[in-house]
Amino acid sequence: MIEELFSLKGKVALVTGGSRGIGFHIARGLLEAGATRVYISARKAEACDAAAEQLKVYGECVSIPADVTNAAGRDHLATQLTDREPALHVLVNNAGATWGAPLGEYPEDGVDKVLSTNVKAPLLLTQALLPLLRAAARPNDPARVINLGSVDGLSIPRTENYAYSASKAAVHHLTRHLAANLAADGITVNAIAPGLFHSKMTNYVFEAPDIERVRASIPLGREGGYEDIAGAVIYLASRAAAWVTGALIPVSGGTSTASPARPRTTIAAKEEANA
Repeated sequence: MIEELFSLKGKVALVTGGSRGIGFHIARGLLEAGATRVYISARKAEACDAAAEQLKVYGECVSIPADVTNAAGRDHLATQLTDREPALHVLVNNAGATWGAPLGEYPEDGVDKVLSTNVKAPLLLTQALLPLLRAAARPNDPARVINLGSVDGLSIPRTENYAYSASKAAVHHLTRHLAANLAADGITVNAIAPGLFHSKMTNYVFEAPDIERVRASIPLGREGGYEDIAGAVIYLASRAAAWVTGALIPVSGGTSTASPARPRTTIAAKEEANA
């Protein structure tokens, strides 16, 4: 009974930003939980194709390179999926970007890039894939949309990543808004707010001389790993969460419960996309 409750057998999933980091972990988890097929998308075709080859050891993984920040990329992704699948059971909006700079130097193009990737893309991609999601919905087993927010959208971050924290707070509210409107279609919409995970986007944290102090500031004393993010996504994608919608689950080792009175760290201007 429990194995069936958390099994993803027969489900087809799409993970955006699936070529590395948290997205790669999520795709692996979906496959290991029995998903029939997992599609991954990312801007860089070579990286996306290489990740899909690595993931094939866990199950059937298909690469569809696309830039979900623009209409052409979203249309291409939706068309490719529609041509291959009659239904999409799980959509994971994971592709994201960050940009850090002191407030007085924060660039407009950084704001535009972050908001376009983190807020506009998941909204419009969900819109484009609604027919496939509706086709997957069943009375006791809805289709699922899982959005990746961040603990930075729950409390004041240690770094000056103004557009990023604002965008993730927007993702959390967007999740609730979509959940309220898509429940009638048999689609649940939930969000996960990850804390510190090791990825290309967070390399600067792990390369910092005070990384042990950062770890010590996490109530559970460590960064997140594969099982932590995979377990949360598998739960939300499985029958175990069939009656859960509009929820926000922090996967942060308790960071979301820690005191917000943390020292500010000013970092050099940079940008990184996990797409």
